[in-house]
Amino acid sequence: MSRAPQVDRLTPVPELLAPAGSLDAVRAAVANGADAVYLGAGRFNARDDGAQLSIDELAVACGVAHAGGARIYLTLNVLVKPHELAEALALLGEAVDAGIDAVIVQDIGLVRLIRRIFPALEVHGSTQMTVHDASGAAVVHALGVERVVLARENTVSDVEAIRSAVPALGLEAFVHGALCISYSGQCLMSGMISERSANRGSCAQSCRKDYVLRDADSGDEIDRGYLISAKDLAAHDALPAMAAAGIACLKVEGRKKKPEYVATVTRRYREFLDQLGDGIAAPAPADVVDELVQIYSRGFTPGMIGAGRTGRDYITRDHPDNRGLELGTVVGSRDDAVLIDTRRPVDAGDGLGFEPPPGQPGMAVGGTVIVATTLHERDGITRQAVTIRAHPARGWLVFRTSDPALVRRARGSFADVEAQRRSSPMSVRLSGHDGAPLAAVFRVGETEVEVLSSTPLAPASKRELDEHTLRAQLGRLGETAYTLDDVDLSSLSPGLFLPVSELNRMRQEAVIAFDSAFETLRTARLAERTARIATALDTVGEPATIRLAPNTAGAAAFRLCADVYQLDDARAAARGGATEIAYDPFLRHPMPPVTRVKALASELREAGIVLRLRTPTVMRPAERRFVTKWLDLGLPLLSGHLGLVHELASQGRDVVADYAVNCFNQYTAAALFSLGASRIVPSVELTVEELSELSAPWDGRNFDVVVYGRPEGMTIEHCVLSAAYDRVPTTCRDLCVQRHPYTELTDPAGYVFPVATDFACRNRLLHSRPIEASEFLPRLWKHGLRGFRLVCNVPDDPVEMLVSRWRAALGALVSGSEPALAPIRLATGAAFTRGHFSRAV
Repeated sequence: MSRAPQVDRLTPVPELLAPAGSLDAVRAAVANGADAVYLGAGRFNARDDGAQLSIDELAVACGVAHAGGARIYLTLNVLVKPHELAEALALLGEAVDAGIDAVIVQDIGLVRLIRRIFPALEVHGSTQMTVHDASGAAVVHALGVERVVLARENTVSDVEAIRSAVPALGLEAFVHGALCISYSGQCLMSGMISERSANRGSCAQSCRKDYVLRDADSGDEIDRGYLISAKDLAAHDALPAMAAAGIACLKVEGRKKKPEYVATVTRRYREFLDQLGDGIAAPAPADVVDELVQIYSRGFTPGMIGAGRTGRDYITRDHPDNRGLELGTVVGSRDDAVLIDTRRPVDAGDGLGFEPPPGQPGMAVGGTVIVATTLHERDGITRQAVTIRAHPARGWLVFRTSDPALVRRARGSFADVEAQRRSSPMSVRLSGHDGAPLAAVFRVGETEVEVLSSTPLAPASKRELDEHTLRAQLGRLGETAYTLDDVDLSSLSPGLFLPVSELNRMRQEAVIAFDSAFETLRTARLAERTARIATALDTVGEPATIRLAPNTAGAAAFRLCADVYQLDDARAAARGGATEIAYDPFLRHPMPPVTRVKALASELREAGIVLRLRTPTVMRPAERRFVTKWLDLGLPLLSGHLGLVHELASQGRDVVADYAVNCFNQYTAAALFSLGASRIVPSVELTVEELSELSAPWDGRNFDVVVYGRPEGMTIEHCVLSAAYDRVPTTCRDLCVQRHPYTELTDPAGYVFPVATDFACRNRLLHSRPIEASEFLPRLWKHGLRGFRLVCNVPDDPVEMLVSRWRAALGALVSGSEPALAPIRLATGAAFTRGHFSRAV
């Protein structure tokens, strides 16, 4: 008999963190072994469509969790607009009162405010912070984050590198559930298409659509299907490696899933972790994996934490939703029944789906089994005749889409978990003698209430005031906020009597007095907290060092920055009148020689134009060496990588924080300035008014607004081109350099998204149409904003024409003239978007 592989028993077993979108899901998580539960309450969490609790339910959830030895983490994990901050912080205060143990946050401005207002509260960084390397981990730890959820794209070796560099920071990783195809925090696609921002909890799941991949030059189709729909994560076999690498918490995704899903997945991962604690590292048994597939799965992948970049197997390709457990095939029909060969027999009530084999035409069908009859069993395969309202063809695949028996078992696991009423222990000290009133001193915490009986104590003829009688009457606290604890009779003479009605009155009077006292305290505490929030919001932070020349006349009165990826475009932007150019050598293969960029920098310097190097927003630990030679050029920088902004600025480098740092409010801006950013490009998801409010503490200075171009809508570790050819990622640059240097994805509505394959072979999906914001220029100028960025990242951008026309419009504003805006729009063309300048997310 073979023994299961052993692991080091000294390796700490990670915490198991389960999701909840309802009270039943909290019960399911706690009953099935979760160490902690994460959930949202009300607003400001990344599930805004019903998968959250009310504040009253949150208090109950904390009671359920704490009674079961688990913790509660509140998700406050969205970007917060300036006018929402007071409300978000007030909500957090209510959650603290309800009993939460930690808060999960994305917005770094909100992190700083929480540290000031709630200094004792544990703060965890959301995966939306896009922490994926040591520099990112270091900066969030410096901001006051005690634990961070790493990017889902990190491998075990990445985790080891981060852990080694920042050992004081707790590391958390997703272990099971739905995967975002984009790096979390770097998905703008949903917001650009609609008003549903992924950074605001309203993701429209653009990744789950079917797409066509084409060569942009020839128009030839390369691939089609659900090309950016990731399978679901199931990293159970990577648990020993994750624990050894230093992961302190394993997170299950699924706040929108049903309680039965939470129960099933939590129970199985509890078993895996308990086995790990016993020193055993064995692959999950097939029947256990089948159960996880059955409860919900788009198909499983071990993810990059479990297997690195898996290429074609990472995505669903032909099905974006739950498909259940594959059982077998259709072998024919008989009378009104479908004949199936299955490795797991089905029962009446099961849901079945039928699909054509891969590559064959046909639409999936399904239904509920009405009757299931077993015909025979041979070599582990059971032939059954199933009566169902579906007519699949012979050879089609059979899936069980729902298993009522599994759901019943899951529901039964938490059926007896009662909602724990949150109550405070109340003690009472009694004193009195014959002919005197009964004196009862009730105590809750540090608050005391004394109540005297209205009738005197008298000798008892039958029932004296013993402890049993007093507990029975004074303990009738029902739905109040109190439970009876200690009863002290040491100062009460024995053998005395008082009517039960009088004991009840005394209890009721005490409850009313406590309620009144605690309401007064609560009101005072709320007022004090509201004042504390107001004080914190009144102080944005230390003024940033202004590195700009004073606003005088001419070119110094504004900045016109062009972001380009081709050396020729940099020269075109210079001819057009750009005051600053940011060059991105990392956007597409092949990268130019460093010497050519040095020559360009000298050329532009002689013309009085600043050349910045635009760094990658994502740079995993192993990729740092490829970027270092570019950083060593010593050029000023533009970076959407929060860790790099701080790291390089602290070395004295001039670093502008790009829009990928997700600056949504003035407190985030203050944090970025304190980290060393010389200027900030705010989020492209803000309106004109929101941009004005964000930049107001600095009178609009030190901010650059993206007014033209295609933002990077997704940053994807997966490469759609290599997957189309079923090639190994990072070993197939002949595809993107020679055969298909320019590719694009077309969605069902006909919108075309350019795909750039960058230096690390990851995809950056660019928006289908450029932002064109010339009509908003006078309003932005009125609000004091003087920095404007043109993002030119596709081959057909008319760089010189655009820059010269924007330059002319800005020159007119400087001179007090009416700017000519029509020529800008004419240069842009008919296909454009106004972005979010007047369309709030």
